[in-house]
Amino acid sequence: MVRETEKVLKARAGKVIPNGMYGHQSVRLLPESFPQFFNRADGAYLWDSDNTRYLDLMCAYGPNLLGYREPRVEAAAARQMALGDTMTGPSPLIVDLAETLVAMISHADWAIFCKNGTDATTMAMTVARAETKRRKILVAAGAYHGSAPWCTPVPAGTLAEDRAHLISYVYNDIKSLEAAAAMAGDDLAGIFATPFKHDAFQDQALADPEYAKRARAICDAKGAMLIVDDVRAGFRLARDCSWSTVGVAPDLSCWGKSFANGYPISALLGSDSCRAGAGAIYMTGSFWYSAVPMAAALETLKILRETDYLEHIARLGERLRSGLAAHAGAQGFSLRQTGPVQMPQILFADDPDLRLGFGFAENMLARGVYMHPWHNMFLCAAMSEEDIDFALTAAGAAFADLAAGRATLKPHPAVSAMMKSRAAHA
Repeated sequence: MVRETEKVLKARAGKVIPNGMYGHQSVRLLPESFPQFFNRADGAYLWDSDNTRYLDLMCAYGPNLLGYREPRVEAAAARQMALGDTMTGPSPLIVDLAETLVAMISHADWAIFCKNGTDATTMAMTVARAETKRRKILVAAGAYHGSAPWCTPVPAGTLAEDRAHLISYVYNDIKSLEAAAAMAGDDLAGIFATPFKHDAFQDQALADPEYAKRARAICDAKGAMLIVDDVRAGFRLARDCSWSTVGVAPDLSCWGKSFANGYPISALLGSDSCRAGAGAIYMTGSFWYSAVPMAAALETLKILRETDYLEHIARLGERLRSGLAAHAGAQGFSLRQTGPVQMPQILFADDPDLRLGFGFAENMLARGVYMHPWHNMFLCAAMSEEDIDFALTAAGAAFADLAAGRATLKPHPAVSAMMKSRAAHA
């Protein structure tokens, strides 16, 4: 497929943007045919810069929960925009939103708002240290908590000192967690955990309730803060903090992506166990108090309380998972579909350099379905059974083409090198 507008945009971007694009939304580690730029989005679909339409199974990497341009959310945002957005001080909506989230999230007694997930996770770490007057933070090896120097997965430009007081442990491994806590000793400030293991390039794994309970017990015994990073999974597993599903309440939880259905806002929620620490640190941002995203968040949260959006997405996820398995098996492929069905990770068995995954994603893109070959995906409430069936029809043809051309597939050079490096250091 020739994308003339995309080609021109990429050439222009390469002159004025390092590497042509940056961060997780760069397509440098995706098949060459994947578009970098998009003109518009609506409901469950988006259109690239050449106006080709795709069913979007990435949902903007998570922020699209209810559907792009959801009418009620857009109307609430427009009403507030007519009054004001970024002003000398926050609008009264900041109080309304804090009260709403405290009422919805069972462990929360207070809320602080910011812009990005990295803001929220970095504040969580800082609050834990301020509350406990300690330094050590436990993080699961390979977990993603943002792009600040203390947590970025690409360490270029960072210093060893940025991570001097981080101790890693293996997710879901109680002995590893206990060993890390013992290493921290009396200097343990907090334990970070994701709602489930959702590392890129790997199978996902739901949280073992016993691991979650042990993390809570260690924090209680040592006077440390338990932090759940719910930026990616928030409101996709539960209408409460995601670890409510395993019966564990954190001291702090980090939120972003979806709770304003794409409007730029994130949050740190906390219990009274660390209110003093939250009050002691300095935190601010020029746009952290903007009113329009708060109006969008309030309407989004109202929809989450009033509708079966969560159950609907789960039903669609089950339909997608079973249909993909059937189509793959018919062509002799075995899929590894892991994690919650609302946030599927889809990898191929016996595909160490991901050439099958890349080939399948490229075949799906050519048929109007945007899938990711190595990152978990997302479903949104605007999707219908017909949309899922459209994806499955495309998958049936894509698997057939993949089988026919399997001998000609080649690995992505950069991804192949990365996977070999990971295997060597495993």
